[in-house]
Amino acid sequence: MGFLKRLWGYIKALFRSKAEGMMDPEIEIKQAIDEAAARDQELRNQAAKVVAHRTQLESKIERSAEDVGEARELAKQALMRAQDSTTAGDTAAADKWTRAAQGLAMKLQASENNLAEMKSQYETAVGQAEAAKQAVQQNALRLQELMAKKMELLGSLQAAKMQESVNKAVEAVSATVSDDGVSLEKVEDKIEARKAEAMARAELRESTPEGAEIELREAVSLAQADAKLEELKAELGI
Repeated sequence: MGFLKRLWGYIKALFRSKAEGMMDPEIEIKQAIDEAAARDQELRNQAAKVVAHRTQLESKIERSAEDVGEARELAKQALMRAQDSTTAGDTAAADKWTRAAQGLAMKLQASENNLAEMKSQYETAVGQAEAAKQAVQQNALRLQELMAKKMELLGSLQAAKMQESVNKAVEAVSATVSDDGVSLEKVEDKIEARKAEAMARAELRESTPEGAEIELREAVSLAQADAKLEELKAELGI
């Protein structure tokens, strides 16, 4: 079982290595930037929720404070009326306003507790919102660095491609020159072979009776030409 697991891991690593080797560097750079941009957008969305929670708590605290103030004021009014009713000897009214004051006091206590809880939550929310904003800022800087790195890598990639093109051109020129050299050598060999063959034929011709006859005729013709030249010189007095 362990062997099969290691074998499968090896196969996956080999496939991943092959796949990475086949990928275009320009596409890899774009994918890295797209992934970073997607993470940045997701972080911004989450940070927006955190900041929005802080803002919502601010509104709730404001309303809760108003509820506390209203409950406190109403409780005071109920107590004053209960006191006035007691002074007036109206027991029923005094009892009614006393119960009302008790109810409002309970509401006041609940409102104050709620306000205290929301203030505690707000303190936490403020810290979380600041942390979220800092995370967004840091990630935005990181994204800018990646964009700058992308431009640098693309520039290096283009330079590498240009160098590769130049290398191919140089190799093509070298190959062409080399091929021409081989061709010229072959032509030169053919010419030398034809010259050698012509000289061989001439040498063989001279060694035959026909060749001797031709040589003799050439000698006679040359002698006649010389005699003609002497005749012309005599006429000219040279």
